[in-house]
Amino acid sequence: MCGRFALTDTPDAVQSLLAVTDFEPFPPRYNIAPTQPVLMALSGPARPAGSNLPSRQSMLVRWGLIPAWAKNPDDFSLLFNARSETAAEKASFRTAMRHRRALVPANGFYEWRRVGSKRAEPYWIRPRDGGLIAFAGLMESWSEPGGTEIDTGAILTTEANEDLRGIHHRMPVVIKPEDFDRWLDCLNQEPRHVADLLKPAEPGFFEAVPVSDRVNKVANAGPDLQERVEPREVKDTDQKPGDDSGQLDLF
Repeated sequence: MCGRFALTDTPDAVQSLLAVTDFEPFPPRYNIAPTQPVLMALSGPARPAGSNLPSRQSMLVRWGLIPAWAKNPDDFSLLFNARSETAAEKASFRTAMRHRRALVPANGFYEWRRVGSKRAEPYWIRPRDGGLIAFAGLMESWSEPGGTEIDTGAILTTEANEDLRGIHHRMPVVIKPEDFDRWLDCLNQEPRHVADLLKPAEPGFFEAVPVSDRVNKVANAGPDLQERVEPREVKDTDQKPGDDSGQLDLF
């Protein structure tokens, strides 16, 4: 799965990777959690011939997809991930998979290796060569009964590759830059046409760095979260990921 990630590169680097220019500058974010705002890039509106405007647009969305048909979001679990193998068929993700596929810029993500029932070791999982990557995402807009519209999103996951399988059995789908256009082209590319992109990263692409369990608490959001530590014993009383209420809720 992918329940925490980081975007620490500069806005210029994000613009260069995603070819989008329509977002405000932002600070490094070392501990992005569900319900917080995340940056996504989607296919933009049709441009007239000869236009030099970018073909993609950026959106700031709430991480945790709410289906457009949902009457009450409280009736749903927080849909911050979508299984890529079934997203095209699931009612919650089917429309977004067909019409609103997205890219989510990131420098890596966090995952927890479970040992027994009460031990968890966090890892910072980053590209071995560094730099920015883009996760496969889905975007959906949901309207409150009062008419207020909220843009929401999820990150697609797939089976973990052999490097990460010992930490967790799922990982986010990474879309390569050469596949950005095809992934985002919802007008001409149906989900079945891009199914080949929904696969684990190649072995050796990521490296897993053991880090402090301070990452478990969303309020901790500094660069020290990504510093390597020696794996340690986790006590029964240690806080587990998700045990805090410090997340920024857009509702």
